[in-house]
Amino acid sequence: MTLTIITLIMVTALELHRRVRTAVLTSDTDRNRLILEQVAASGIHAGMALLIRDKEDSDIDSVQEDWANKEKIDELLMEMPFDYGIPEVTIIDELGKIQANALVQFPDGRQFNEVQRKLWEHFLNLAISALERTEDTEPTAIINSIKDWLDAGDDDATTGLSGAESDYYMDLEEAYPAKNGPLTHLGEFTMIKGISQELFDGAGGVPGIGKYMTVLGMSVAQDNRFTYKGTININTADYPVIAAILPVEDEFLAQAIYEYREEMSDDKFIHDLSGQKWYQNAPGCSDVKIDPALIMNKSDLFRITSTASLSDMKMSISAVVQRIRIEKTGQWH
Repeated sequence: MTLTIITLIMVTALELHRRVRTAVLTSDTDRNRLILEQVAASGIHAGMALLIRDKEDSDIDSVQEDWANKEKIDELLMEMPFDYGIPEVTIIDELGKIQANALVQFPDGRQFNEVQRKLWEHFLNLAISALERTEDTEPTAIINSIKDWLDAGDDDATTGLSGAESDYYMDLEEAYPAKNGPLTHLGEFTMIKGISQELFDGAGGVPGIGKYMTVLGMSVAQDNRFTYKGTININTADYPVIAAILPVEDEFLAQAIYEYREEMSDDKFIHDLSGQKWYQNAPGCSDVKIDPALIMNKSDLFRITSTASLSDMKMSISAVVQRIRIEKTGQWH
């Protein structure tokens, strides 16, 4: 009986110890999660403050500015009194990407935006190897399928011989209708005929087309309806996007333009990116002409990502922010 009682006491004590330990660990995890959330959110607000200060100093946006410089961002964060580690913050210009919804002429939403169609054709020809192409993954086939996904006419004939409307998607094993409207999330791309997960996400260390796309960029058109202009900030666009906006015969000059933006002397940028045709000053580009309907040199739409770390836990917050000027005060928010 004594041994039985001692055994029961030991089992009870061990169970109480397990429960208390679990409660402590859970409480500690919840506390750390709350701390991480607040630290990461503070990083987002620091990024927003940096973007507001940038707008007050300059009317253009480029890779030469503090918001695009990790060291400058870190300097700002060092000035903030964080007790649990400094978050890592990155800021990306969303309008330095290809605006997917601009492929169709909204608000009517039925016809190609011809300038954007040519941009897509050039971009996909560069992105998809000729050896990997099939009937569905030819650039023209993909463009037609995206157009049918976006356009408002579901009952009309498919675009070309390779497009796809709802009747195609409803015949799939996991059936769904075509969107027939603007993309609201990048993940929708892989629902479109011809766009595989590998093409979108990339493989073998090679980025997919998703890295250079955005579903954002909506602006007000006539009668307060929406449109997508599709203009790309050449001051912040990544190399593949620069190559795509160049004329086909000049695509090899993308590297020269990309490097020209970041050329420095004595830790200072030496080239002015404020003009609409500054790219012609890059080596070998004096005769290059980019369609003015494709490019701009400023943006007010950014994606801020803030990552906080504590012990063996990490938390990331990503926020898309838009700078807007308040007419009454003239201040930016």
